[in-house]
Amino acid sequence: MSISATVRLSSLANSLIEKFNKREAVIGVVGLGYVGLPLAVEKAKAGFNVIGFDVQKNKVDMVNQGINYIGDVVDDDLRRIVQNQKLKATNNFSFIHEVDAVAICVPTPLDIYQQPDTSYVESSTREIAKYIRPGTLIVLESTTYPGTTEELVKPILEQSGLKCGVDFFLAYSPERVDPGNKQYNTKNTPKVVGGVTEECTKVAASMYRAVLEGEVHEVSSPAVAEMEKIYENTFRHINIALANEMAILCQKMGIDVWEVIDAAKTKPYGFMPFYPGPGLGGHCIPIDPFYLTWKAREYNYHTRLIELAGEINNSMPDFVINRTMEILNQERKSLNGSRITVLGVAYKKDIDDVRESPVLSILKRLELAGAYFDVVDPHVPKFSLNGKNIETVELSKKVLQSADLVMITTDHSAFDYDLIISESKVIFDTRNALKNALKDKKFNSSLYYKL
Repeated sequence: MSISATVRLSSLANSLIEKFNKREAVIGVVGLGYVGLPLAVEKAKAGFNVIGFDVQKNKVDMVNQGINYIGDVVDDDLRRIVQNQKLKATNNFSFIHEVDAVAICVPTPLDIYQQPDTSYVESSTREIAKYIRPGTLIVLESTTYPGTTEELVKPILEQSGLKCGVDFFLAYSPERVDPGNKQYNTKNTPKVVGGVTEECTKVAASMYRAVLEGEVHEVSSPAVAEMEKIYENTFRHINIALANEMAILCQKMGIDVWEVIDAAKTKPYGFMPFYPGPGLGGHCIPIDPFYLTWKAREYNYHTRLIELAGEINNSMPDFVINRTMEILNQERKSLNGSRITVLGVAYKKDIDDVRESPVLSILKRLELAGAYFDVVDPHVPKFSLNGKNIETVELSKKVLQSADLVMITTDHSAFDYDLIISESKVIFDTRNALKNALKDKKFNSSLYYKL
């Protein structure tokens, strides 16, 4: 790079950093879902003018009306920043020309062959490339395979005629969102940032430091940041698989796996508790490890441990169904024709998110087996199953008493566990949700089954 180009780049970087420090930058967020909307809200609350971009008109309209649809966003926060004109939403990407920085927070699902679907990232980047101007910062936040930022996003942006690291700044910073977590949220969770160049890293880190309370950790490249995100979720994926395998083995041996885990976690070092369940759900853990598995094939490497963990976790809905049949058999009933009350369809407690929920797989298997079911979930009024819209019902004596078996698949805090204990004929608890409630309540232990 020539001396004049270096001076120009330094000037662009310092100008943008100063804008961040003075809260004068206009920030764009592409994708107003579970990651994008909370990030847009935090940036607006920090004093920035924010433009949210989304192709779904209903989301754009709701944001502009101050109507919240994401559990981790506080209704009053969204309403206030919209009223104060700190946040507006649009599906017109020409407004990219007005922003100083833009974060890409679009979905990165797997296709039917368990391969990365980067179409949302590609289409968003192409729209940004049409309107990008010199001195703009672009940060990819969508979880993806190592290399995406430099191999996919960078070439598309450079089709604008601008050069990365010379005319614009590009970095990767993985989203870290844990829906329902009361302690850590977008604002206070530490952030990892890796830029294509040192200047890119420096500029991107300055934006997040101006917005967030959590530490901003700089790494040497986008690939390192991309890999660390995959590693985080692969770590959880594998350890949950171990907990699930222990649950299967303990059940066969007549040992309470939950008591085993409680005992193991008394060790103050060398052990971290993970818990079994009916399967994996959500937007990260069931999906992200397979991005790495796919990328590893490029290097002629087979990620055996990751794939084996996936097999174990994906088998849990079948294990739940087999246990259900065993339990009903003990009651001299078959699954075919039985009525099952399923408590919880969200993939984890106290949220409304059903993405990749293992409960959907369980419900499909119940339907195939000829069982009838009611679904109770105070956070999910309706959901889609096999192309049909299913409405959930309220928890009541009637719903519990009419069931041949009550299956707890999500341990929502809002459930009346005393009512569940007193009115259910048989309970199959896949989450150890009744651990505390059973201590003080009389219940025939022979009618209560754990995973």
